[in-house]
Amino acid sequence: MKKFIPLLLLSFLLFNCGNKDQAPNYAKDRTTETEQSAPVLDETEIADPNDPMSNKGIGPISSVQLAETVDQEMAITGKAIYEAKCTACHKPTEVFVGPPQKGVLDRRSPEWVMNMILNPVEMQEKDPIAKALVKEFNGAAMVDMNLTEEEARQVLEYIRTIE
Repeated sequence: MKKFIPLLLLSFLLFNCGNKDQAPNYAKDRTTETEQSAPVLDETEIADPNDPMSNKGIGPISSVQLAETVDQEMAITGKAIYEAKCTACHKPTEVFVGPPQKGVLDRRSPEWVMNMILNPVEMQEKDPIAKALVKEFNGAAMVDMNLTEEEARQVLEYIRTIE
């Protein structure tokens, strides 16, 4: 039995160390979804690289119209969604795993915020601001909470109420 184990290992090595040119390179043939999608934004692709408010992010939202006053019904629903889905990583007014939301609409466009909620994986791969946030928060990436556009809009309305 002891002689059988070295023979088994030797045959395994010989089998696996054959001519590598003849073996298929499966890794080379694979193309990931991120390789096929849009290129990473750089600061020159933002309307004004010195104004983060000009960055609308990457995702389904291209325009958001905010009323002057908060829609309280939407905000109440948004708060419930936020408390159920977001508080594991975010606190409204303090740094936690991720950044606080207080004042985010003073730093980011509403479109960017909604695209970050709806499309966090692609945003963190391609959007320069989102990439910087992941780095700032020690690699803690935001996960996709699978919210609908309506739910994301309700969360955005709640974020408007945070003081």
